[in-house]
Amino acid sequence: MDFIDWRSLVTVVTMVLFIVLVIRAWSPRQRSAHDAAAQLPFIDTEPGAPNAAGEDQTTNSGGRRG
Repeated sequence: MDFIDWRSLVTVVTMVLFIVLVIRAWSPRQRSAHDAAAQLPFIDTEPGAPNAAGEDQTTNSGGRRG
């Protein structure tokens, strides 16, 4: 096998892998996992729990978060 054969083989393997990944991503069996992942940004944490920056989510007497 020379260099051109290897390039052709890599191209075909990459194309097949891409097609398999697209089919798997659009599979109806994956719908519940995608729906659950889509809701992750909207899940609220417990009141008073620190956020990703480590800040407390409780409010002070003025009603501001602090």
